[in-house]
Amino acid sequence: MQATRLFGIGDLRLVEIAPPAPGPGDIVIRVEAAGICGTDRHLFKGEFPSAPPVTLGHEFSGIITGVGAGVTLPLGTRVTCDPNCPCGTCPECRAGRVNLCRLNRAIGIHDDGGFATFARLPAHRAHVLPADLNPLYGAFCEPLACTLHGLDLGAPRPGERVIVLGGGVIGLLALQLAMRAGAEVMLVTRQRAKRDLALDLGAISTAASVAQARALWPEGASLVVECAGVAETVEQAPGLCARGGRVVILGVLAQHEKVRIEPFDLLFREISLLHSFINPFTQARATSLIASGAINVAKLISRTIPLSETVDAIANPARPGEVKVLILP
Repeated sequence: MQATRLFGIGDLRLVEIAPPAPGPGDIVIRVEAAGICGTDRHLFKGEFPSAPPVTLGHEFSGIITGVGAGVTLPLGTRVTCDPNCPCGTCPECRAGRVNLCRLNRAIGIHDDGGFATFARLPAHRAHVLPADLNPLYGAFCEPLACTLHGLDLGAPRPGERVIVLGGGVIGLLALQLAMRAGAEVMLVTRQRAKRDLALDLGAISTAASVAQARALWPEGASLVVECAGVAETVEQAPGLCARGGRVVILGVLAQHEKVRIEPFDLLFREISLLHSFINPFTQARATSLIASGAINVAKLISRTIPLSETVDAIANPARPGEVKVLILP
C-alpha cells in the first residue's frame, strides 16, 4: 500500500509498504479521509518531537476491514481514531490527567498513522460514526476534541464576549463551540476569506487586526482563545482580555520558541493564562457533535487531495484562505 512517511527532518516521502495486520485488540481500517494539521508541518520541520520513520496522520477516519483477537466491533463499521494512547499507570494518568501522560504514544506521531491506504489502531481508540455520515467528516473529530478541551478550560458563559485569534480549523471550531455556549464571538484574522467564513458561521463580528478588535470592543473580552500558534498573537492575547478575563492558548508554537509576557499586567488585571494540550476524555463528545451535525465542518473543507500530493501540501505553507485540506487515500 502507499503511505506518506517521515524519515527525518525535512525528509517526507510517499512510499510503498506492506499493509498492517491487526494484532490482539487491534483493528485495521481503510482510511476514508485524513486531515493535514499544522502539527504535521511542525513534524516535517523538526519542531515537534516524533519517532521517525513513521507514517504521519493523526486526524483520520475510515471503515474497519480487519479485527484482531478480542475485538467485537463488526467489519464494515465506520470509525474515527483517537490517536493518543496514554499508559494508564504514570502519576498523571492515575490523577486523571491522561493528556499529560509521560509515556503517551500518539498514532501518526510515534506510531504509524492515517496518511496511508490502511491504518492500524487499538480498538479502544476507535469511536463509532454513523454509517450514513459523509465520510469526510470523521477526520474532524480529533481537532474538535482538542478544541473542546481548550473551551472546557476557558469555560465561556452565556452573554460573555469571546475573541478567537486565528482563522484556521481550530479557530473556526472554537468559534462554533463558544457560540453554542451562548457567547458573542469575534474572530480576528488577516485573511478576508476566513473573516467572511466566520460571519457565515455566526460570528457577531470580525477584525483584521488586534488594533481593530480593540477598537470594536474597547473593554476587551472575557475569554480570548489563541488558535493561530504564532508568537505575535500569543503575546497580544492578554491585551485583548477584559479585567479578570481568561486566555487559552490552543495554537501550537515550535518547540523552544519564546514569547514575551508582562507579568505585572497579568497580575494587576488578574488575567488567567491557560494552556490546552490535546484531548483528555473529549473524543467521544467530539464524535457525537460531528455525528449529529451540531458543528458545521462541511464549510471548513478547503480542498481534497490524493496521497500523491501529501508531501507537497505539508512541505509548503497553507494556501491563502485555506482552512482544512483532506487527504483521500
